[in-house]
Amino acid sequence: MRLSDAEFDAMNSRARRVLQRCVEWPLFKRMGLGDCAGKDVVEVGCGSGYGAALVSSLGPASYVGFDVMPEQIDIARRRGLANASFLVADATDAGELADECADFVVIFGILHHVESWRAAVAQCRRLLRPGGILLVEEPDGTLLRGWDRVFAWGHPQQGFTLAGLEYELDADGLELEDKLVIPGVFGLYRARRRAVAAPAVHTAADHACA
Repeated sequence: MRLSDAEFDAMNSRARRVLQRCVEWPLFKRMGLGDCAGKDVVEVGCGSGYGAALVSSLGPASYVGFDVMPEQIDIARRRGLANASFLVADATDAGELADECADFVVIFGILHHVESWRAAVAQCRRLLRPGGILLVEEPDGTLLRGWDRVFAWGHPQQGFTLAGLEYELDADGLELEDKLVIPGVFGLYRARRRAVAAPAVHTAADHACA
């Protein structure tokens, strides 16, 4: 979903950058993103690339950010970040990125903009290597409805809730490992893609006992 003009301005404001740097960023590092040095990171809905600048400060091996809005990607590319690349893609279909290309997938509060947000979670799972980590921060649906009444930002009416998000982060190959939730305000989650079980190794003794 494209942002309205009013929300585009809000998401690129100094106040939004301060919130991301001073609140979300320390929490993301505490949840595990601080260990991304030398790892491959993908950010879903990277916007103007401010999150990319924060992640790049930790020295990842690579960073790829994608966003559905070309205007945002133009701003992100102008940052000139080393080892960082940006592309225009939908959160539900980043087909240019290979399966299992990331050690970390990061979402700074964009799933509530996506009509088919469950498909976006599935896309994150596809991008993660076995054992890889998904970090997601999202506002609560109650707060979103309040914002829309005041600011008329027009978020999708798809019934996004933190409870629904938690369910998706602990299903279909993902395991919810940690969370920080302020009911009615926001939730921050860490999920891991489950490692594929190794095939059983059969020995001559196994056959003898069969």
